[in-house]
Amino acid sequence: MQPSLPRTPPDVIRPRRLVVMRHAKSSWTSGAATDHARPLNERGRRDAPRMGRALRERGWIPEQVLWSDATRTAQTWALAAPELGPVPASACGRLYLADVSVMFELALDWSTSLGTVLLLGHNPFCEEAVSLLSGREEVMTTANVALLEGEGASWAEALGGPWRLVDLLRPRPPRGP
Repeated sequence: MQPSLPRTPPDVIRPRRLVVMRHAKSSWTSGAATDHARPLNERGRRDAPRMGRALRERGWIPEQVLWSDATRTAQTWALAAPELGPVPASACGRLYLADVSVMFELALDWSTSLGTVLLLGHNPFCEEAVSLLSGREEVMTTANVALLEGEGASWAEALGGPWRLVDLLRPRPPRGP
């Protein structure tokens, strides 16, 4: 848990939007030599652009994107990105097998001018980030995207909370009991 930071006067507090996305469905039968090298399967290649479109339609266009450097996350971003237009984006090896503390560490380097950041990674990171920020336990299956809102003068301050889970987008409805 991030320590409490002193609050900034309200006149400099900015709205922040964090988009947490789990990679699309990967192939367990691809013959990839390592987990890191696993590519998307057919369903993943269909779902990734669909989720990019969903973000565009909701106006959640990121100003910065960081994705895990695993093959399946790189492919997810490559397929979703055309739906969002040109966005500064880069691979981040620290997001592969990350725990939620990595999000706080990365946020120290995010410009205060950024309003919306997208993190594209894996579980349990995605579920932990959503739960920690929103206080809600949510299942983040493949290609799920959580849209969160908070505020703060800096990203580090904003990540101290509180955050609101605005929406959880899924490429298909979850399975019933």
